[in-house]
Parts: sequence; C-alpha cells; structure tokens
Amino acid sequence: MNARSVTVLVWGENRHEQTEPSVAEIYPDGMHNAVRRGIEHWLGEWVTVTTATLDDPEHGLTEEVLAGTDVLTWWGHAAHGEVSDEVVDRVHRHVLAGMGLVVLHSGHYSKIFTRLMGTTCTLRWRSANDRELVWTVNPSHPIARGIPHPIEIPAQEMYGEQFDIPAPDELIFISSFTGGEVFRSGCTFRRGNGKIFYFSPGDQDYPVYHHPDVLHVIANGVEWVAADPPRRDLPASLRQETGDFGTGRDDRGAAPDERAAE
Repeated sequence: MNARSVTVLVWGENRHEQTEPSVAEIYPDGMHNAVRRGIEHWLGEWVTVTTATLDDPEHGLTEEVLAGTDVLTWWGHAAHGEVSDEVVDRVHRHVLAGMGLVVLHSGHYSKIFTRLMGTTCTLRWRSANDRELVWTVNPSHPIARGIPHPIEIPAQEMYGEQFDIPAPDELIFISSFTGGEVFRSGCTFRRGNGKIFYFSPGDQDYPVYHHPDVLHVIANGVEWVAADPPRRDLPASLRQETGDFGTGRDDRGAAPDERAAE
C-alpha cells in the first residue's frame, strides 16, 4: 500500500433512503455511509473519507472539493437526470486530469459514466431476490487481492448481458445468477490520466453494502484507481510554434482572430 494519504469522496444519490422505509431500515444513515465505513475499515489510515449527496449545494462536487479529491465513488439510480450538466462537466474534467473514479451498481447509467464510456451503458436486469456469485477471472489484478472465489451474495438484483460498454481494459470479475444470466461485474477503464473501476453488486433493496467481501472489493478498487503519483494536469493540445491550445485560444486567453487585431 502506498505511504501517502489518499482523499476519497463517497458520493451517493441518497433518495431511496429518504423515501422508502424498507431501504431506510437497511441503510439508516444512507448507502454512502455504509460504503464509507467499508473503505475506512479495509484501508485504514491510508485514506481520508468524506461523503456528499445529490441534494448538497452543487451536489457536494464543487471545484474546490474535486481539486482536493484523489478518488470519487459514485452511486446513483432514481435521479440521474437531476445531476447538473455543469457538475458532470466538472467531474469529467477532473477524471481526465487524474482523479480516480469508482462507479457502483446502477451508477452504470449515470451521466458521468455514460459520458466517459461513450455508449448507452444499458443492460438486462431483473428485479428479483436472486443469488449472485461473483467470480474472479483475473486473480493477479490488485483489485482481486484477498477476495474469495466466488463471492456469494444471497440476495441481489440481477444484472445480465448484453452490457453496452466499450471492451474493458481489464475484466476482473464476472457474475452469475440463478436464471443462468452472466454479467461483466468488475471492469477497469482508463480515460485521459484517470483510472475507472466499475463494480456492479449493490442494489438499494438488499444489504449488499454490508457484505464484507463486497466492501473489500470496493476498497481495493479505491486503492487501484488512486493515481500514484497524483496527476492533476489537465490534458491539453499545444501547438509548439504558436502556443495555441486545442481550444483555439493561446495562453493569454486570446483567440487567433483577436491576436490578429492586436
């Protein structure tokens, strides 16, 4: 494990917990806090973990907060459309700059994940009290370190193929369900300077984020996506002879036609 401290922000939509008594009973202080505790348990003093939710000002994802965040975890489901496009642009920029991103369960359909993937990210699903087995297919990957083969989740929503994502850089886990369905449940991607881990277990109707092995995977994912050393420079295209950036503006902020008039 790295010696440096890593700042983690656990983001949760936090709507089901407020409106559905059955979910509130399972997660009385929110799924985001269950995930936070799991990361703190498995990674200890190596991390500083805070939380933010959809209803916070700017969804808790201000420029200042993101600039100080090494890893962002994301869970959303019922209110993807309520996430501000301006905030999505901001998160997208920070991922490209090197902020790690861990996307959980129905976060597959979030604005930020679909933006980064460039596909619909749709999948087959069945809302049923099903058993999920999470099989490790890449045991040498750091995210699989210490994870049993398979993880058994007694009660879970079924996610199945086809999952409309680009071919993952690395496939670490696949899941199987009692109906015979299979799903690419643990995948990594790289976008710009940022690393992304998608992990599917975690429906709001079941106590999946109290499962120690699921939390262990999420913590391993946080550790893996954390850039080492941290890279915060935004990718830019620079034309050597003129100093023009890919935005069409030079380092003084002037567009080519503006410079010609000087």
